[in-house]
Amino acid sequence: MKLSEVAIGRPVLASMASAALVLFGVIGYSRLSVREFPDVDPPVISVTTTLPGANAQVVETAVTDILEEELSTIQGLRTLTSVSQEEFSLITLEFTLDRPVDVAAQDVRDKVSRVRGRLPQDILEPVIAKQEADAQPFIYLALSGANYDLMQLSDVADRMVKTRLQSLPGVGSAQIFGERRYAMRVWVKPDQLSARALTVQDVESAIRSRNVEIPAGRIESSRREFSVRSLGELKTPQEFGELVVASQGAQLVKLKDIARVELGPENDRSVFRYNGNPSVAIGVVRQSKANLLDVARRIRAELPAINHALPPGVKLDIGFDLSVFVTHSIDDARRTLVIAAILVVLIIFVFLRNLRATIIPGLAIPTSIISTFAIMYFLGFSINNFTLLALTIAIGIVVDDAIIVLENAYRHQEELHESPHEAAVRGSHEIGFAVIATTIALVAVFTPLAFLQGTTGRLFNEFGIAVAGAVVISGFVALTLTPMLCAKILRVSHQHGALFTAFERGFTAITEHYRRLLDRAVHHRGVVLAGAAATVLLAYGLFRVLKKEFVPQDDRGYIVVFAQGPEGATLPYMDAYQRQLEQIISRTKDVEGYFSFIGYQSRVSQGIMFVRLTDWSQRKRTVQQVAAEVQPQFFGIPGVLAFASVPPAFGGFGFPVQYVVQNPDFALLGTAMDSLTSRARAIKGLVNVNTDLRVNKPELTVAFDRDRAEDLGVPVGDVAAALQTFLGGRRVSTFTRNDKLYYVMVQLDSTQRRTPSDLSGLYVRGRGGELVQLDAVAHVHEGVGPRQLNHFNRVRDFTLTAGLAPGVALGEALDSLDRVARTVLPRGSTTALAGESRDFKESGGALYFAFGVALVVVFMVLASQFESLVHPFTVLLAVPLAVTGALATLFVVRSTLNLYSQIGMILLIGLVTKNSILLVEYTNQLKARGMETVAAAVEAGRIRLRPILMTSVATIMGALPVAMGLGAGSASRRPLGYAIVGGIFFSTVLTLFVVPVAYLLLDRLQTARQPRGLQAGQPVEAD
Repeated sequence: MKLSEVAIGRPVLASMASAALVLFGVIGYSRLSVREFPDVDPPVISVTTTLPGANAQVVETAVTDILEEELSTIQGLRTLTSVSQEEFSLITLEFTLDRPVDVAAQDVRDKVSRVRGRLPQDILEPVIAKQEADAQPFIYLALSGANYDLMQLSDVADRMVKTRLQSLPGVGSAQIFGERRYAMRVWVKPDQLSARALTVQDVESAIRSRNVEIPAGRIESSRREFSVRSLGELKTPQEFGELVVASQGAQLVKLKDIARVELGPENDRSVFRYNGNPSVAIGVVRQSKANLLDVARRIRAELPAINHALPPGVKLDIGFDLSVFVTHSIDDARRTLVIAAILVVLIIFVFLRNLRATIIPGLAIPTSIISTFAIMYFLGFSINNFTLLALTIAIGIVVDDAIIVLENAYRHQEELHESPHEAAVRGSHEIGFAVIATTIALVAVFTPLAFLQGTTGRLFNEFGIAVAGAVVISGFVALTLTPMLCAKILRVSHQHGALFTAFERGFTAITEHYRRLLDRAVHHRGVVLAGAAATVLLAYGLFRVLKKEFVPQDDRGYIVVFAQGPEGATLPYMDAYQRQLEQIISRTKDVEGYFSFIGYQSRVSQGIMFVRLTDWSQRKRTVQQVAAEVQPQFFGIPGVLAFASVPPAFGGFGFPVQYVVQNPDFALLGTAMDSLTSRARAIKGLVNVNTDLRVNKPELTVAFDRDRAEDLGVPVGDVAAALQTFLGGRRVSTFTRNDKLYYVMVQLDSTQRRTPSDLSGLYVRGRGGELVQLDAVAHVHEGVGPRQLNHFNRVRDFTLTAGLAPGVALGEALDSLDRVARTVLPRGSTTALAGESRDFKESGGALYFAFGVALVVVFMVLASQFESLVHPFTVLLAVPLAVTGALATLFVVRSTLNLYSQIGMILLIGLVTKNSILLVEYTNQLKARGMETVAAAVEAGRIRLRPILMTSVATIMGALPVAMGLGAGSASRRPLGYAIVGGIFFSTVLTLFVVPVAYLLLDRLQTARQPRGLQAGQPVEAD
């Protein structure tokens, strides 16, 4: 091998080449961002539109349908979902991964601008936002003060806290939740309006025309000029109260005569508490690609300074911090990586019992692993659980090539008594082809990953490239640095101590015993092949029995509590029950803190709680056990339905089961919901079954008598506008307070809009300026309607959500729902999946595709290297054996088939073929030297036993800390460790017998066909 000879002849060049790789790796590591997972989120754009006072049906027809019709034609659209509810429309567009999010956002803006003229005039301007994972708050701060009301706290949060946080490096924005923003509230009195022959439109017009401040220009003289400012803006409730609404003869009607004016909250339909105390929350969003842990550290470091600057009695606490789990998870992954490296080095020392020999492959670990960070940096990757997991697994792989080269040089010195220089040259020349073959085969395993799409593809890309990069660098190190060190520092003594001699006797006994067993196996080939066939059948049975899920549940250190009150429940009603839930949480063991929120997106009948548990080291119970403790207590609270949910690794805070049912007929959709929900609650293993479709929300329907309205000269639009102002509130103007701009809101006093009969006291203006009572032109009917109307790809739908009982896998839950849906859903219904359920289904097909293509690509690479179509089959026989071992291990430890374990199985394709390549390649060399086939196969097994055992045990030791991992994030990583440990162990034992037997059979078949013109392929070294 020329490269090895150059490295041996020029040791400084070989050293500097490896040192340069390490240097670039250190620089790359220092500049990589840190996050929990790779950036797997698809391009998602949301369009949020608010229509004050409108119910769900009006929002659907007047806003959502119009926007959906236009948005559905955008290129690259994957799914189009929408929610139409009271006053609010949310359309979510998910694009394919190859669609740049900025381009998609611009397309959405163009489409919305085209139909803006067709939307109602009273809507607030549609908000178009990119829904990136980095655009969600990762840390929530709670601002509280015993002697301050929520408006004052909101003002402090806006002026002092938000601005300080947004100035920190890496912080993208800070959002305020539970905010009671100042507004000038004008609570009109309908009886006073009618007594003075005024309408609410008169009030709105008066405020708009009399509360203005417009630059008036300037006055100029020959030497001086003055800017003229007209002080027409009102600032205080007293000034607004003195505003003249109308002049009736000699009497001026002022705003205070017909309304109560006060400084109040713009929106009081939300409640936020931290540990039971009224508070305001500030959610911090980091900049895209910013280092999550660095940003979290800066925020924590800034908190003392912010608290010092706050008014007396006000304090700022960390209420919820997602970076805590990420920090622990990344630290545990780094610790696992170091432990794996130590174990691998110890194994090398046990096998070689030589400190110098141990140092040589030991240097391959830091060189290969650290250098990989440079590749990750240039490809735009991050330090996350997947890349660290890849490097941990790679530790046991990157030393393999160095071990093979070292062991061969060691053997040349020990058995052939060659000089260190000669042993290094001849040993590397003899083993060079095997090193290249195994390296290329491993890299080839990850080639199909480039064709994977969706979440699985993104995860695989970073994992696969990290492993492949480390393997390529390790191959380079094995062919340069390792032979040079073997020539310079490896010295094999022929006189050893008692311990060395004892170990050597053991290895010699194992080798001799294996040779005898192998000799027996090659003479009983039918038995060996029958055993291999039985093993493959066992794999099929295990595959059918094992449960399947997307990713295992992990202990992320917090639970999420969802509370649902009856439709039509008020904020005080919901708040009373939310406090009962808080009392249960506050007295639960292992709970460190919680914050509670009611009224997200104006849904006052829904509440949510984020419950933070104590540190993993301070509790013995898992988050699943804590959730199981509080759930029965929640069921004991009448009047509200509450669920304790363990958040998934992907997909935010949703439930693992998200089953979508579509039907264009709304009546049939309601029937389908009732039938499916009742049957789903009977499915064993599904808990907290719920749907997002509610058709029992109390509502009032105002029906117009159009003939009567026309006769009285009352435009229907004026009636609708008056109702909107009276009941929903309308922003009619602005004012400034302490250099901040706030809204002026006109609305009916809450005491005069408590019952449906209150609507009869409202008046509008008719022909000739006469007042017309609402009863004269409209009739109010009480009924029920949907809380919200959902669309999935423009068809009405509902989503059934559920959690999973302990021991129940997502795959079997979805299979059960499919069986029920086929029997109960009415005609015209279709089903789909969302969230984690969709990711699970898509990942299964993608992984099977990757596994199949990886086998084909590795076969093609091996066929090219061996110049034979026969030997690749021999090499790949190790794969089904490894898969059987992996499946058996998963079955024994009661794990599941999931994303992590399937990654491990694909990785096994490259790992186990290395052993087969060593056997086949050396057998070919011995045959080329004239040795008979059977003798060559047995001798190759004897000579390659030690490097095979060394590399296999090193790989197992590299994966063992993952399989036995403890701490945050370890539960999800363990299945990958199980698959690799079980697959390597099982395949190593069987490969040592099956591959030589298969080689002999296929060689006989190839020899039998030679007279017909098919020549046996020879390895490159023998040509």
